Amino acid sequence: MSVHAARAAEILMQLSNPTRLLAFAALVKEGNNGATLAELSIHLDLPKSEVGEVCGRLVGAGLATGTGNGVFRARADVLRDAAQALVRVQPVAPLLSEYPQLKSYFSHGRLTSLPPTMSERYQQIGELFARFLAVEGILTEDEVNQRIAVVADDVAAVRRMLVETGWLERDRAGTSYGSARALPQPPALNPA
Repeated sequence: MSVHAARAAEILMQLSNPTRLLAFAALVKEGNNGATLAELSIHLDLPKSEVGEVCGRLVGAGLATGTGNGVFRARADVLRDAAQALVRVQPVAPLLSEYPQLKSYFSHGRLTSLPPTMSERYQQIGELFARFLAVEGILTEDEVNQRIAVVADDVAAVRRMLVETGWLERDRAGTSYGSARALPQPPALNPA
């Protein structure tokens, strides 16, 4: 596990506690004004000592800051940074940087939708997946499915799209697949 993934896991673990999550949400709601332990105690309907412990954990996890005058503020940017770090370590991330026009079809490194079948984007996403799968030789349907499942939930739709766009060729029995054509230079490397 990468350092970024471990950090994101730690943040999620800290926020998996319902009281910490409520306290963090209350601090986010207060924005730059922040909130004191007394204010949070009233808002959360908890004793100040328990709220103090919760805020201490949030500060320790880097999710909040505390000042000398007892005001705590959320650091919501930590969540955004952790999410972005996780996206960067997704296996499809390097390819998406070469196909920026396709980023809207992905969320957090996973394919969420396919473009219309007759569109140029459909062809481009086929090429992106052909690069991602890097098929050399013959693969079984299960092997293709396992590779696709790393970045997409609808494995059958992606496999069908790869065949329809001509990047994969399926045998007559529909049990094995091979590369149907050579990949061109990546888009970022093509001269404009």
